[in-house]
Amino acid sequence: MPPRSDEPRTGEPGIGGISGARAYTPRGRTVREEHGTPARGQGAEQRRTPRSTRSGDPFRPALQVLDGGRAAARAGRRDAPAAGRGGVVRTVAPRTPGGPGGDEPPPRRRTTPRAPRRTDRPAARRPSRKPRRPPKLADSRLRLRLGTVLALTLFATIGIRLIFLQTVDAPAYAGGGIVDRLRTVELPAPRGAIYDSTGAPLARSVEARYVYADPTEVEDSAAVAKALSPLLGIPVSKLMELMKPRKLEDGKASRFVYLARGVEISTAKRVQALELSGIGVHRDERREVPGGDLAANLIGFTSQDMVGLEGLEARYDDVLAGQDGKRVYEAGLGDLAAPIPGGYSRTTPAKPGSSLALTLNRDLQFRTQQILSAGMAQAPGGTGAAVVIEIPSGAVLAQASNPTYDAAKPTPSDPVAREDAATSFVVDPGSVHKAITYGAALQEGVITPDTTLPIANSIKKGDTWFSDTHPANGKRMSVPGMLAFSSNVGTITIADELGPDRLIDYQKRFGLGKPTGEGMPGEASGRLLPADEWSESSQGSVPIGHSVDATPLQMAAAYAAIANNGTYVQPHLVKEVIGPDGKRTPAPAPVTRSVLSPQNAAALRTMLEAVTTVDGATGVTAAVPGYRVAGKTGTGWRLVNGKKQPGEVSSFIGMAPAENPRYVIAVFVYAPNGGGAAIAGPAFRDMMQFTLRHYRVPPSTGGSAPKFVVYPR
Repeated sequence: MPPRSDEPRTGEPGIGGISGARAYTPRGRTVREEHGTPARGQGAEQRRTPRSTRSGDPFRPALQVLDGGRAAARAGRRDAPAAGRGGVVRTVAPRTPGGPGGDEPPPRRRTTPRAPRRTDRPAARRPSRKPRRPPKLADSRLRLRLGTVLALTLFATIGIRLIFLQTVDAPAYAGGGIVDRLRTVELPAPRGAIYDSTGAPLARSVEARYVYADPTEVEDSAAVAKALSPLLGIPVSKLMELMKPRKLEDGKASRFVYLARGVEISTAKRVQALELSGIGVHRDERREVPGGDLAANLIGFTSQDMVGLEGLEARYDDVLAGQDGKRVYEAGLGDLAAPIPGGYSRTTPAKPGSSLALTLNRDLQFRTQQILSAGMAQAPGGTGAAVVIEIPSGAVLAQASNPTYDAAKPTPSDPVAREDAATSFVVDPGSVHKAITYGAALQEGVITPDTTLPIANSIKKGDTWFSDTHPANGKRMSVPGMLAFSSNVGTITIADELGPDRLIDYQKRFGLGKPTGEGMPGEASGRLLPADEWSESSQGSVPIGHSVDATPLQMAAAYAAIANNGTYVQPHLVKEVIGPDGKRTPAPAPVTRSVLSPQNAAALRTMLEAVTTVDGATGVTAAVPGYRVAGKTGTGWRLVNGKKQPGEVSSFIGMAPAENPRYVIAVFVYAPNGGGAAIAGPAFRDMMQFTLRHYRVPPSTGGSAPKFVVYPR
């Protein structure tokens, strides 16, 4: 029976509700709802469309699983109101591949009639179950967050470590690698010079070069030696020996050896021009002594490393030597050994040494050495010493020794020739000591300038006889006469009245028995015989200058006290110290002390003039024309290790002008074969004459020396 036109058709949408329809959910699923509206006529039943079957919705099972079974529950809830409304719900199915838009036709409607649903009892409800939770799937946002946290943690760790390295551990890491990059360059400090009193250099340092070899890089040592020998002045054989490969103590090969030191710059440039493999040149310093042997025994010399070894160079090494500086900097490795810009760099400037200004006068020193050398040519194998002292300062203007040497080339010289005889030559001074005995007797009132005594030809002390070379035959002799003829008997007789204790006391006052402190290293002290060690013969030997050990300088200083109105002034060589900045510091003031009164000193000087003026006196050869000269001759012995040496030591010590002394000169000559007296007197005369003229001292204005009577009636 066809439906009426006013009733909606099954499967079509209606206004009041449509039974047997599918509703479209927001999740895209369909829900089948059943209604209990009866059809027309008895036994009417609701028909399900083909789209409501499981086969018609292939995605329904999956959607129900994802929804946790909630779709079925919602469908059940929706069925009840639909049935109450008595309408039909239209089912809307989603598109499937087999739908109208697919390749297959839609499934046919189901025509099999369903059994009528009973309406007399309510529909049974399914037991409610807890919806099943869907499985957890991977969350990209969680992975992103985890990755971000890990990345930030890594960067934070690296940043903290970098900060720690750059702040806390930076010095340790920087110091661990800087050692391999550091280079050190020595900055040598120039050694101070030595000048004379006028500022003329006696020794100075000049820039030079040293030539060295690296034996590991020398390819042909024979050829290299032949090329260097004429330039360096070293034999080929010696150069080849130096360049031989050798091992160090640690077993490593030596890579450095000096070939020549103190090479002139021009010569070093010629060596560099050869471009020899394994040969190098570097800055050096050379000690230059312009005068050669001028004052060599005083100045001394240095090693190649500028260390003082002898003389004033050794004595004042701490003053003359400077303090080397150095430059430490970072440099590249390999061939690029240039400083790294902005790298570590530290420079310690070199501090030059101070210089010494001596009291010596270069011209006077030269002439003194020249005169002494000429005289010593007459005494082969002998030793000579000469000292010139200025009055009243006590400054040593010249101090010569013979033999001598060239201080610029000290290596081939004899060690004996390098000694300063004035401070190291210990002798029995002999009769020059008598001035001390007579000065003590004058000061103690034992004698006066007018005293006369009968003098025998000999006098015995203990088991020793002491005789005069000019016998008086018992005549009465004046004190000036005793000095003029150097009477041993007269001197011993006066010393008996003086006594050992007072004589020893004056010996010490005059500076005997200890070093003068002039400034020379290794100065001998001499020796005085203590009173308790005197024998009976000592009472005869000591007053005339035997059994006494003294140096030429000590005896010269004693006569300087007589010339200086009885005041002893310590002899000294150093005038002042000149700092690197030019500041001049005077040397410490010399030690002074009173020995004789000015009156007694003047009286003794007058009596000593008899030695150079009385006819036949012992010192007439020492007289200086136009000047009054006071002095004394002496004849003693040289002792080595307490043993008397062959020959004799002759001496003359004098002062001029005698009325107002300006200079004292002492000359000592040891002649193994004798004849020293013929050398000492004339040498003194020539030296004093030059000194007086050099300093333009006018001739004596007090007239000639007084007339002395040797044997008064």
